[in-house]
Amino acid sequence: MTFNRRTFLGTGVAAAATLSAPMVMGAGKPRVVVIGGGAGGATAARYIAKGSQGAIDVTLVEPTRSYYTCFFSNLYIGGFRELSSIAHSYGKLASDYGINVVHDWAVGIDRDARTVTLAGGGSLPYDRLILSPGIDFVDGAVPGWDVSAQNKMPHAYKAGSQSELLKAQIESMPEGGTFAMIAPPNPFRCPPGPYERISMIAHVLKEKNPTAKIIVADPKPKFSKMALFQEGWGNHYDGMIDWIGPDFGGGNVEVNPDEMTVSIDGEVTKVDACNVIPAMKAGRICELAGITEGNWAPVNGHTMQSRMDENIHVLGDACAQGDMPKSGFSANSQAKVAAMAVRGALTDSKVFPAKFSNTCWSLIGTGDGVKVGATYEATDEKIAKVDGFISATGEDAELREATYEESLGWYAGITSDMFG
Repeated sequence: MTFNRRTFLGTGVAAAATLSAPMVMGAGKPRVVVIGGGAGGATAARYIAKGSQGAIDVTLVEPTRSYYTCFFSNLYIGGFRELSSIAHSYGKLASDYGINVVHDWAVGIDRDARTVTLAGGGSLPYDRLILSPGIDFVDGAVPGWDVSAQNKMPHAYKAGSQSELLKAQIESMPEGGTFAMIAPPNPFRCPPGPYERISMIAHVLKEKNPTAKIIVADPKPKFSKMALFQEGWGNHYDGMIDWIGPDFGGGNVEVNPDEMTVSIDGEVTKVDACNVIPAMKAGRICELAGITEGNWAPVNGHTMQSRMDENIHVLGDACAQGDMPKSGFSANSQAKVAAMAVRGALTDSKVFPAKFSNTCWSLIGTGDGVKVGATYEATDEKIAKVDGFISATGEDAELREATYEESLGWYAGITSDMFG
């Protein structure tokens, strides 16, 4: 039987949720519910369904029918990709892997009853729950801004319509106008990295509005690949980008979306477009589940299990796990570890020691790609970095072009790994 949201919710899920005994569905098969269909959630759902060969009932809860990857969304803003090229559907996960894909919001978790409540009124029972909801924003992180202002000053940190809006605002700037970015404090989701985004915005303005200026107000004294970006900005966009760190007021910022002004250390500047990227926290469902500590959900790196509930695994941006960055590559890597742990717990299959990897590519200008990455292992305290690598300043154009081409191959590979 092929399930969609209506038929799935109408085939006994709501009724089954009122029963406390496990495995009341799927002819006694254990049930896994995955919340969030991004690099972590989609990968975990696919690997559990594929690896268990039908022995586990897998349900993926994701409100959107088309998922736009945050990685490569900056390249869309810069004109290197079409929006359609970063959009993906869940059809193959349902048709090829038998995953029940439910397009709805998860709005509550009862950890004692092991049920997930949906905004549409249904309820899903689980034996294991995987949370991969991405990020939400810390209220009041940027004075003068909240999510009600996201149409005037977009964050574009959840790809799709926000990416379209920011791109349109950049391209509509008046000649010689001013663009501002409010960069986030650590830790933050990356990609879409702020500094790659600045590079892509500068690329657009250099072609369409070469006398425009870019201001970056940053609360951090340094950032990943900083020397590479600053070298690239000098090479490609000399004099266009003014990066203002905390020593010069980059951490003392206030915005007024109605007036389209940015105040940096008390100095008010009128801007024509503004990208506000606030401080971040785990997607709200983690907080509702009661598994957060501060802004993030702590996990055991060996299995990605919540340190507060062994029946819940947390992946990607939402988790506090140690040394890995909050990237799509990281989430995909963590999802495979969690999927193996879940299969082992529910079907007695073999579980191997957890290993993780990550690479983050960034495009600075046409054919000018750079990267940073590392391998990691699980310890009892955290996921710990084992070794790493980073592009060097002064690399020749051929190597930078090869690095960019490598990122294109990775994108094709990871999206296939996520969505089948």
